[in-house]
This record gives sequence, C-alpha cells and structure tokens, in this order.
Amino acid sequence: MKLQSIKSIGTQVTAVAILLAVTLIFSLTPPFHKINLWTWDYLFRLREEHPTTDDIVIVSVDDETFSMLDTQWPFPRGYYARMVDNLERAGVKQIIFDIEFTESSNFNADNMLGAVAAKYDNIVWAGKVIREKKATSVFRLLPPIAQIFHTNSPWGMVNMSADVDGFIRNYPLLDKEGDLSVYSLGIVALASEESNEKWQDNVSVNDDFMHVNNYKIPYNKSRRIPINYYGAEGTFKYYSFSSILDDENFLLPGFETEDFQINEFNQFLSEGVLKDKTVFVGVSTAELHDSFNTPFNYKKVTLPGVEIHANFLQMVKDGRYLSKVSFGSIVTLLIIIAIILQIVNRLIKPQYSIIITVVVIIGMIIWGIHRFINANEIWQIVIFIFYCLLSYVFNLIFTFISTAKEKRFIKNAFQRYMAPEVVNELIKNPKSLTYGGSEQVISVLFSDIRSFTTYSESHTPETTVAILSEYLTAMVEVIKKNKGIVDKFVGDEIMALYGTPLKDEEHALNACKTALEMRDVLDRLHREWKAQGRDIFEIGIGVNSGKAVVGNLGSEQIFDYTAIGDNINLGARLEAINKEYNTKKKIIISEHTLEMVKDQVVVDYLDEIKVKGKNIPVKIYELIAIRR
Repeated sequence: MKLQSIKSIGTQVTAVAILLAVTLIFSLTPPFHKINLWTWDYLFRLREEHPTTDDIVIVSVDDETFSMLDTQWPFPRGYYARMVDNLERAGVKQIIFDIEFTESSNFNADNMLGAVAAKYDNIVWAGKVIREKKATSVFRLLPPIAQIFHTNSPWGMVNMSADVDGFIRNYPLLDKEGDLSVYSLGIVALASEESNEKWQDNVSVNDDFMHVNNYKIPYNKSRRIPINYYGAEGTFKYYSFSSILDDENFLLPGFETEDFQINEFNQFLSEGVLKDKTVFVGVSTAELHDSFNTPFNYKKVTLPGVEIHANFLQMVKDGRYLSKVSFGSIVTLLIIIAIILQIVNRLIKPQYSIIITVVVIIGMIIWGIHRFINANEIWQIVIFIFYCLLSYVFNLIFTFISTAKEKRFIKNAFQRYMAPEVVNELIKNPKSLTYGGSEQVISVLFSDIRSFTTYSESHTPETTVAILSEYLTAMVEVIKKNKGIVDKFVGDEIMALYGTPLKDEEHALNACKTALEMRDVLDRLHREWKAQGRDIFEIGIGVNSGKAVVGNLGSEQIFDYTAIGDNINLGARLEAINKEYNTKKKIIISEHTLEMVKDQVVVDYLDEIKVKGKNIPVKIYELIAIRR
C-alpha cells in the first residue's frame, strides 16, 4: 500500500510539472500574447472611464477648425504664432506641441512663429526619431527647424510604439543610441514644467526608474511604461484650434465680418478657463491620420495621438501607474492552483470537478478585475484560465484511459470465471478490487475429484488433460451461471466464492444450487464418457458460509482476488470428509449454510465434527435438493 501511494503521488507530481511546463511554454507564444492583450483591453472597458483633473487640456485641429478657417493643411505658421500669444495671454502654465515643425514652410511665417516662441519659457516642441534598418542601422533625429527651435527650447519625440496588433498600450520614455538619449514628449514636458532652462538636469535614469523632477516613473526593459488610460476620446477637455485664434484681431474667413465678430477666445479669457493649464496642441480630425487604436477602441473610435500624450502626463501626475504582476508571483500562485486542482480532479468525478474548475476560473477573473480596478495591477489571467482548462482536459483524458484500462483488466481477470452480467456490475464498481482485504459474509464451495492421482497414473497425460479440461470447463459454467466466481484451481480442485466481489443476499442458496447442478452435470458427463468407452471419476463437494477476509490478497505486483479465514478452511474440510460418509450426491454443507437456506433446501443430518483448532463442534448435512 505504501509503495502504491508513493507511486501515485509521484505520478500526480509529474502530471502537475508537465502541465505547468506546457502552460509556461504556451505563455511565450504569439497567440497567448495576443489573447493576453485582448484581456488587458477588456479590463479597461470593465473599469470604464476614470475622471481626470482640469489641469491638462487639448487645443485640437478638428473638423470645426477646417470649417472655420476654410484653408488647407498644413496651416500657415502665423496661425500657431497667434495661438501661442493668445494662450500666453490666457495664463497657461505650459504649451506642448504634438504637431511637428520639422520642415520649412514660408520663411516669414517660420520667423514669426520662432520670434513669438522665443518670448516664452514654457513651450515644448515635437520631433521624431527615425530608425532605418538597411545595410547598417541608421539612427536619425528630426527636430524642429532652426528658425523655430532655439537653443534653450526643449523638444521631445512623438514616436508611438504599437503592439503586434497595432494598438497603443505602452508609452515610450526615451530612445537611446550610444551616449545620445532622446526623451519622449511627455518626459520633456515634465522635465521643463517649471522652466525650459537646463531641463535635462531634471532627468535621471537608472535600471528600473526614471526620475523627472519629483516624479518617479517605472519602466520596463524596452524603456516603455503601460498607459493607464483614463478613457476614450474626449476624456480630456478639448478646445478647437480656431476658437483659440478667434480674438478681437482675427476674423474667421467666411464666418465673421468687421461688423460681426464672435471673438470666442475673448470669452475663454474673461472666464479664465485656460489659466494655469497644461495645454497640448495636436490634431484630432480623421483626415490627418494621427489617431491610434487603444483599449477603448471597442467603440470603433480611435484616440488622437495628442490625447495619448495627455493620458501619459495625467497618469504620472496622479501616480496611477499600471504594475504588471511579477512572473515569480504568477508562477507561485499557478503552482498552488495546480496542486489544488490536481487533488480535486483525482478525488472526484469529472462531472463534479468541472464545477470546481469553473469556480476557480471565475474566481481568478474576479480577482484580476478587482486588482486592476482597485490597485492598478495587471494579472495575466489568461495563463490561469489556460492552466485550469488544460488540467481538467488532461485529467478527463487520464481518467478515461485509466477507467478503460481498469475495465479491461477486470474483464480479462474475471470474464472466464464469473457470469458476464456480474463482470459488468463489477466494472461499474471496481473499488472492491483495490489492494487489501475486508471482512465479508460469503459462501465458499470446494469441489475435488476423488482418487484423481490414481486416475491420472492409469491414463496417458493427453487423455488426463483432455478429460480434466472438459470437466473443469463444464463446472466453471455452472459456477458462473449461479453468480459465483472461480477463485482458483488447485490441480483438480475447484474453489468458488459467492457473495463477492458484489454483494449477493442469496449467496448461500446460489452455492447450494451450484453444488447440485455440478452433480447433475457430472452425471451427464458420466453417460457421455461411458458411451465413448472412457473411464469416469467421482467428486466430493463441500459448502460453508460465514465471515471471511476477502479482497486482493496477492501482492502489489500480482493481483489475486481470494478469501481466507476459518470458514474457508471449514469449507475445504467438508469437501474432504465426503469420502467418510455414504452420501448419495457427495455434497456436504455446514449448519452455517443451512441456517441461511433452511426453508429452501432438503437436507439429511449427518454428524457433528470438530475442525482443527476449534473446540466447538459443527453440525454437517447432506444436501439433497432445492425446494420448488
């Protein structure tokens, strides 16, 4: 039993190890990565939009702007100069461009924008980093043109870093080539928040964090950080670019005359809605193709790039960083779940273990949602779901194979020694065949050929084997017919058990029926053998009933379903003493068997005998017939 338990534990540990290995390997594949990203998106949708402060606003080149200005893109840079002046008049804290001025346009217009920008110390420009892989890797910078971008003016890269499915989920913090570091627009904006002068001194980088002013920003090996999006487009306050231009000195082409002016900016100015605001300037109209897929894209609306920068800046200011749970923590929890599920799957039936599996999956989903919404943690829920399903399917297949193997074993072990219907019932309930025995009330029948040694000495081996085979085959059929099992053959002796391995309330009666039918079959064989000129032999039969230890009493390597005990020994003794009594049918039963069938059989009292090792004598009877 101990060796079997150790083997079983070893098998389960091996199964868990294999399933964990398969799960972890799957977690490295592209399909898993994509599913994990979709799960990440769904968490945002469950959480829905998160409120932002009013400190960050967006001035956007939108559809209204194109309608009001009635001009083509790119706009005259004098428009941007006017916008900067107006925003500064409104008292904004900082102006951050997500519009690139990396190419010259009109010389005078470029100078105008540069001259206006030079008056202020709170403007951040946009540029790009170009990486080309040709014969050699090419690293190129596209900063704003010199007429606009002055020595002390900071600029940041606006490159977006999409995942494999084209969605923007992470924000790049810097790009590095040798000793040259180029920071993203959001980082530069934070570093120059108080002043553009020596803004680089406000940035320091170590292996895990980037320190910008008083902000400590974590990042991964690819120098990116997950964006904790606040919502879909419009989460931040938008102002139309044309509205910022529309002051008392600007006429919107086709919409205003000198006699009729809207002067929308003046209303902003009087209300003070832009005072102390961090202002991003970008585009949102679809025609300019500066919108990207984000986790909130389920509404079929992409998010303007300028608002992605705003999401990053707001996230840093709020300290609402998304943290991905460490691989070690995931593996630790996965191992715990794996052990629990393996125990459950092995102890209960598949139709019930699926309930436990579903409960664990739902529990992990709820846990993942809870941690994301309340702690900004990203759990790789997919890896747990995959393992739970894999574990259930594996154990379902394992159970099916084991059950099929067990059924084949039972069928092969018993089909030649018991009735098919008994074998089928045993297959349905195989637990009684586990190693070890239990005390049961059964009946045992012993049958032996009289003087078979003398018979075999007077006949050739071939003749002896042939007649013995014919006899034993016929007797086994009788035993099987009456719900008995052939426990063993000891030479010419037969030992049969009744009432096991399946319970049979009439085991004593069936044993008696078997004895009488064996006698009838032997009489038929006698007639056939005499007609063939063959010699015959006699048999003696003993039947006893009572408690015995029954079960697989062999070894862990060799299966041997049998019974042992005093009552088994008494059955063998009754068969042997047949030759001492002149009984007609050569069948002797004990008083124990008679007590169970006294109203169903006809018997003659024979004697009282003492069994070796017992002081109390046992009454014995000749079995005559079954009452009809």
